[in-house]
Amino acid sequence: MHDELKNSYQNIITAVGEDPQREGLLDTPKRAAKAMEYLTQGYRQTLAEITNNAVFTSDADDMVLIQDIELYSMCEHHLLPFVGRCHIAYIPDGKVLGLSKFARIVDMFARRFQIQEQLTHQIAKAVEEVTGAKGVGVIVEAKHMCMMMRGVEKQNSSMRTSVMLGNFRADPKTRNEFLQLVRG
Repeated sequence: MHDELKNSYQNIITAVGEDPQREGLLDTPKRAAKAMEYLTQGYRQTLAEITNNAVFTSDADDMVLIQDIELYSMCEHHLLPFVGRCHIAYIPDGKVLGLSKFARIVDMFARRFQIQEQLTHQIAKAVEEVTGAKGVGVIVEAKHMCMMMRGVEKQNSSMRTSVMLGNFRADPKTRNEFLQLVRG
């Protein structure tokens, strides 16, 4: 994959009218290929692999909130970055997940070409699948370079998406508690 990406970046440099042999660009195709492999590593990961059996028996049955998980993804429409943060809450049903695994779940799905709506849904479903939770709530807030750097060029715009599953969807009190906790 690396050589194919490297050749593609070489072609892009030429197609925009630059000289790929210019000193500053000599290693750019190689560096860009390596960066793209990293930014899309989520395609080569599985949920089982990243959670690594870090699900533990617990009597906890109150809401657990993990807030402000940084995320970096790439818009599937323009291949430009979007950056933001993710808030995840769940109500355990006999099992809890190791804290760092939530960040790994976010990263696995963010490190793919994405739209924010789909990313939010994938995170929520993954947490539900791994924990067997009674309910899961996920909010993603992000700024999209495709909106900021090109087209309408709106620097202060951001997007917020949410997915509510189980008790978070069915019980307005649970959903409101989550929303109030996220607002701080």
